[in-house]
Amino acid sequence: MDADLITESLERVAERCADPTPLVYERLFAQNPDMRALFVRDTDDSVKGQMLYQVLEVFLDFIGRRAYSANLIACEVVNHENLGVPPAVFATFFATVVETFRELLGEDWTLAYDQAWRGLLAELAVVVAGPMTAKVA
Repeated sequence: MDADLITESLERVAERCADPTPLVYERLFAQNPDMRALFVRDTDDSVKGQMLYQVLEVFLDFIGRRAYSANLIACEVVNHENLGVPPAVFATFFATVVETFRELLGEDWTLAYDQAWRGLLAELAVVVAGPMTAKVA
C-alpha cells in the first residue's frame, strides 16, 4: 500500500467536498437499508459525521504508525455487533467510504489511487476478520 497516494487522494476529496458524510451514508443505506434504523436518533447527522471522522483517523493511523487502529477496529467490530451490525456489514463500511471517494474524484481517481486503496482495504479486512487472523505490525 502506498500511504502517500492514499493521503493525496484524501486531500483531493477534501478539496472537492467539505463534508462527504451524507454521500457516504447515502451509499451505505442504499447497500444496507436495514442499517438506517440504527441512526434514527441521529437527527443532525453528528453521529454519522463522528463515525466517518473516526474511520478517516483509522485510515491515517493504519497507513502510518499503526499506534491504535487495529485495536480500535477489533473493539468496534464487537461494539457494532452488540448494536445489531453484523461483522460482514461492518467490514463493508470501509469499502463504502472508498467507493464514495472514488465517485467524488471521478476522472481524477487514478489507477495508482485505486491500487493503494485496494491494498489498504485488503489489510483492513484481515483486521476486521478477527484477532486470530490479523498480523499487525
